[in-house]
Amino acid sequence: MAFNHKHLIDITEYSDADIMTILETAKAFSQVNERAIKKVPTLKGKTIVNMFNEPSTRTRSSFELAEKRLSADTMNFGGSSTSTVKGESLIDTVMTLDAYKIDCIVVRDKHAGAPYMVSQASPAAVIDAGDGKHQHPTQALLDLYSIWERKGGFEGLRVGIVGDIGHSRVCGSLVPALKIMGAEVTLVGPGTLMPARPDVLGADHVSAHLDDVLPDLDVVYMLRVQMERLEGAPFPSIREYHDLYGLTRRREHLMRPDAIICHPGPINRGVEFDSYMADHPERSVILDQVYAGICVRMAALYLLLGGADNGLSA
Repeated sequence: MAFNHKHLIDITEYSDADIMTILETAKAFSQVNERAIKKVPTLKGKTIVNMFNEPSTRTRSSFELAEKRLSADTMNFGGSSTSTVKGESLIDTVMTLDAYKIDCIVVRDKHAGAPYMVSQASPAAVIDAGDGKHQHPTQALLDLYSIWERKGGFEGLRVGIVGDIGHSRVCGSLVPALKIMGAEVTLVGPGTLMPARPDVLGADHVSAHLDDVLPDLDVVYMLRVQMERLEGAPFPSIREYHDLYGLTRRREHLMRPDAIICHPGPINRGVEFDSYMADHPERSVILDQVYAGICVRMAALYLLLGGADNGLSA
């Protein structure tokens, strides 16, 4: 299948047709993940390096599973296990990896722009698995997939993204992706957790009052408060934040009957949610998002690396 992209770093470089190709391919790969033997030879002979220089559970594990289910050869490293702790630069590390004749590098790094730097130094395909406060395109794509599965489309869909907007790389990819697909986006949160220029993200509206916005939303996307990135910024107490911006049982009456709830994980219960809403059997698609991560990452790897056949042959 022809796909006119080599890298997945900046979601704004993808059109609505490109994004739908990924979602539809992910839907096809969901069949593989439902089989008794969850493996196809689509990327047999391809070598993928997972360079995770920042902690991750969901993203790393789903990339690893996606690669194994596509029969790729993989190498995992990062953090204290690399020569960067000895002073080696990121580019020298990449050049060493290239000497192994690899095909793809999946990069997660605390520094914004690291995946782009890797793509400039390597002939391999590069996927951004999260860089600083910048972007996280595969997270945005799995979010879109989960919403698409429940809502059937995006045009005119009203999505509210609630919480720590200023420190969220999820927002850096999700807001433009939703806009590309025709959704209306509202950012909701306290001023201290907003970026200096929230309009740069491209959202349609900004609000400091969750209760005013909830009745209009089709999708309520809650963000984790990133305590590790606050860097001394003014922040209310956890109790106050939960009272003002937490999605709780007492707020459910404000929501549309068919509104759904998303979260990129990990959840801080008692902060972004109470357990009733986090585990809501009709509204919450949080675990669907986790599963979608495998399907979407299989699709992205397959399309970027020019996988064999239609990707589904056993």
